[in-house]
Amino acid sequence: MSTQAHVQGARRTGSGLFNQPYLLLSLTSLFWAGNMVLGRFVAGHIPPMTLAFIRWGGASVVLLPFAARHLKQDWPVIRKHAGLLTLLALSGFSAYNALTYYGLQYTTAINGLLLQSIGPLFVAMWTLVLYRERLTLRQSAGLCVSLIGVVIIVCRGNLGTLRAVGLNPGDIWFLVALAIYGFYTAALRKRPPMQPISFLAVGMTWGALLLVPAMVVELAGRPAISLDHESLLSFAYVCLFPSLLGYLFLNRGIELIGANRAAPFLYLVPVFGSVLAITLLGERFEWYHAGGYTLVLAGIALTTRR
Repeated sequence: MSTQAHVQGARRTGSGLFNQPYLLLSLTSLFWAGNMVLGRFVAGHIPPMTLAFIRWGGASVVLLPFAARHLKQDWPVIRKHAGLLTLLALSGFSAYNALTYYGLQYTTAINGLLLQSIGPLFVAMWTLVLYRERLTLRQSAGLCVSLIGVVIIVCRGNLGTLRAVGLNPGDIWFLVALAIYGFYTAALRKRPPMQPISFLAVGMTWGALLLVPAMVVELAGRPAISLDHESLLSFAYVCLFPSLLGYLFLNRGIELIGANRAAPFLYLVPVFGSVLAITLLGERFEWYHAGGYTLVLAGIALTTRR
């Protein structure tokens, strides 16, 4: 096969992937589950504003060389919609991630997973506020079924665990972050008519720059940060997978099927998180994993079905 044929085949493969919303959204949840595992570890060594800046700044450095030509083409649209793009960058990139990392410094793992499962409800709330669009009965039922599956997984099949869960300041910040991200997800419907790579480059770069003042204040009151091998590898992961690829896949998935139908895929984050724990940490596969996975997938199927 000629080189040109290989290139054309690769383009067809990439184009096919970019038109598969359910696969794209599932991969996003997988990447974000890994981010919860690694991001929580790094958050103990790197302050949250700095970690969020490194995440988006590093992703921007990787993306901008590929996006430069598209940014030049879309520059008139970017200038025209600078205010909206700033709002999206602030909500979906700067504030959401900084507050998430801040909350993860104080909350427990079980609280974080339980609160993450509330994310689709914030999306539904903002969709109602912004567009007067209510969930259908099928979508509401799917959200409830998936939420039950998440609770079963997180509680390890023992609902009595919920009685021991108490809110702390980290939980409050985590809830605020989820509310902000719900707004971003719903507001993506109004995104300017730009190429996906241009939109992502603007969001990441502008989102990183908006974090600079807070990062400077944060670093001024802390001792010098020491970087080790594990931290650098974690940075490489969070910059590439949950940031660059995750947001590219998320934005495309929402563009194809809408925010309400895409939101239940957030329930896959704790599902994939438990799979990673079983695979990487040697935890055992229990009955509640199977039951929870089944309910989560059933809820997604119910919600996304036309």
